[in-house]
Amino acid sequence: MIGAAGAVGLAISKNLALQGHTVILSSRNEAKLQTALLQMEGDAQAIVVDVGDSQSVIKARDAIEAQYKRIDVLVNTAGINPPKRHWSNLSFEDWDQTIQANLSGMFYACQSVLKGMREHKNGLIINVASWAGHYAAYFAGPAYSTSKRAVLALTETINMEECIHGIRATSISPAGIDTPLLDNRTPPVREEVRKTLLKPEDIASVVSYLIGLPPHVCINDILMSPTLNLPYLGELQTIKRPS
Repeated sequence: MIGAAGAVGLAISKNLALQGHTVILSSRNEAKLQTALLQMEGDAQAIVVDVGDSQSVIKARDAIEAQYKRIDVLVNTAGINPPKRHWSNLSFEDWDQTIQANLSGMFYACQSVLKGMREHKNGLIINVASWAGHYAAYFAGPAYSTSKRAVLALTETINMEECIHGIRATSISPAGIDTPLLDNRTPPVREEVRKTLLKPEDIASVVSYLIGLPPHVCINDILMSPTLNLPYLGELQTIKRPS
């Protein structure tokens, strides 16, 4: 589990462990990772991984395969978006960090597990993208939207090339998840709107469904949102017009 210290990653990890899966939580923040591990019930371990560092990813992969012999499922949930995210204030450094974490890090993780999955003729990769990857959204900004749209292509090419080895990949593109990240949104998300949002546990349920499918079934892409469909209603839109 890449990004296990985040709200979505932790919800997925907890759900899978309760269902009897062996879950390896990873994050670059050791303190948050240990806090997440304390909330787990079932067979779970934690390993510090900087997903933006290819050597850190490879080292973690080697350690996991040395202990468990194989990695059956990879779930990528890591993602960042800088507060100053629009063309008027997005810095080169924030662009680079966003692309590194959201896209390059996902590539490193996927590429690191594919060799073993090919050898076993089986494997599932689940990449959490975003509604903003399908449809660019003003509030998301160019770095996040660009990286998440690229995630869709990355996932698609895995299915294109690796299906002959029994490997499946799915991109999940949610819109409007109620996580602590919304606390930093400008303007603030109204409480009555927040109550209608997707919850991290909703994403966890979808991941469990995907893992439970038989190996001959591949769900290529899932686009999901709250019933009160925020991308259409514009409830999370950032104020664009100057006062």
